[in-house]
Amino acid sequence: MSATETVFAPEVSQPIPPGQPLPHRKVIRGWITPLGERRTAIAIALLVLDWVIFAALIAGTIAFEAWWAKLLCGLAAGFTIGRLFIIGHDACHQSYTPHRGLNKLLGRIAMIPSLTPYSLWEVGHNVVHHGYTNLKGVDFVWAPLTKTEFDALSPGRRMLERIYRSGWGPALYYFIEMWWLRMFFPRKTYMGTRRPEFLWDGVFVLAVALLWVGGMVWAALATGQSVWLQVVMGFVVPFVFWNAMIGFVVYVHHTHPAVQWHDDKVAWAKAAPFVSTTVHLEFPLKIGALMHHIMEHTAHHVDMSVPLYKLKQAQKKLEDMLPGRIIIQRFSWRWYFDTARRCKLYDFTRRCWTDFHGRPTSDPAPSFA
Repeated sequence: MSATETVFAPEVSQPIPPGQPLPHRKVIRGWITPLGERRTAIAIALLVLDWVIFAALIAGTIAFEAWWAKLLCGLAAGFTIGRLFIIGHDACHQSYTPHRGLNKLLGRIAMIPSLTPYSLWEVGHNVVHHGYTNLKGVDFVWAPLTKTEFDALSPGRRMLERIYRSGWGPALYYFIEMWWLRMFFPRKTYMGTRRPEFLWDGVFVLAVALLWVGGMVWAALATGQSVWLQVVMGFVVPFVFWNAMIGFVVYVHHTHPAVQWHDDKVAWAKAAPFVSTTVHLEFPLKIGALMHHIMEHTAHHVDMSVPLYKLKQAQKKLEDMLPGRIIIQRFSWRWYFDTARRCKLYDFTRRCWTDFHGRPTSDPAPSFA
């Protein structure tokens, strides 16, 4: 047992003052484990509700004749895809219901509109991202390049990185780097192992996409409407909005001037990455609740077993017990674009964010080597 674990035994119940060593992760998890009770009835009700809303909105893109009404329904449908995906994300963590088999079934159902192959997401997210959050060379989600790596890219690829990191590129980033390269029949370069379920989940997703587009074509012909307009409003707009939403969410979860990335596993482990590499982003007007509390992200990384309908309470408990340790950021578009301006590349030697010229744009992070 380490000195830290000896000082902070599992019965610790008082807040840990800033400057004191962090307790072991098991101790921190113990604070929120009582909130990990999963309820099947609530889980199924939330899934049914979101599916009904999604179906109604897609129907709205058909029923309304005005293009702007179709567009509003398509955008709202894209947001609802995000809500459904968050449910699938919980199920993939086995934190949605107490039943493993039911979680797999509900997870696949929830991920249908996002065209996400469940098994591929499970490996990339649960094993890689949660197992090695913000460890360069392992965690690939919005992993920043160094100045040397950026300079070695082709001109076209450098331009793409500039778009990704501009603040306007989350949809393009997620579609290309996450969905197209790592989810849609990925090459071995991006997925080191092959499993039959990867292939069949990919076939299922492709079949859903074709049926969805075909349904929009049939609906347009049956109602005497423009086929291309219906496909755009009933399929393209929701899917593009969903990509922008998820790209934005995963970006702000782990990109912040105060968030550190690591390229050394030992230093990474000492930095308590389950706390120090995540951001709790606070939104006005209950927008966080509309996103099933996925922005209470520190609690999720500390204990993935806490269901989405308990994350708000879990996050509060952590912030009460670890004052000043958790990055809490009030959202504004000014903050978001300032972060995008500052967090272009990462200097692992100086432990700070830089711009594309290698100039530091954040304070050096503490060294844990």
